[in-house]
Amino acid sequence: MNNLRFREFYRRRLPHIQIAGSTYFVTFRLKNSLPKSVLEKLAEESTRIKELPKNEIDHAYRDWFGKFDEYLDQVLCGEEFLKNEQIADLVAESIHYRDGKVYELVSFCIMSNHVHLVFTPLEKAEDVFYNLTEILQSRKRYTARQSNLILGRSGAFWKGESYDHVICDEAELERIVKYVINNPVKAGLVDDPTMWKWSDCKHNL
Repeated sequence: MNNLRFREFYRRRLPHIQIAGSTYFVTFRLKNSLPKSVLEKLAEESTRIKELPKNEIDHAYRDWFGKFDEYLDQVLCGEEFLKNEQIADLVAESIHYRDGKVYELVSFCIMSNHVHLVFTPLEKAEDVFYNLTEILQSRKRYTARQSNLILGRSGAFWKGESYDHVICDEAELERIVKYVINNPVKAGLVDDPTMWKWSDCKHNL
């Protein structure tokens, strides 16, 4: 691979893997959207998962993410800035803006305090793909600045670290896309995913 700036693996609180040409499932959330007690519980479980045999880690992290997302849906603490339709529209427009330029958008869903996103970074030069981290930082930085202007506030808007997962095959892609577009149904906000205004899906299910 010729892109020396492309980091295949890096770690903050969670492990992150970047593989050129892959499709990613990403979830990012508002600052202070989970209480300290929940974060500590999730961190303890994440530490335990890292010690499991390699063949058990993927399934364990899937269960871990299910709990993480359920806590977000419960809105245990923090603001629900994405309930503001002007801000939700802004985030949706920002996601669409880079589609076909920097990444190929597959699906997304905007909830009251978090966003699910499925996309494939595009090749910007031969064997050089747009970097996942840079894509997310750009979208989060822009939407944070504009959202704060709308709200008349200052300070951190998004939580710095995002959850990201490399999608391995078509079956997993279909499962994850269904999960994304059905999040508002699971959270009890609508009865049919097509009724949710702030989601989109290009994948044929």
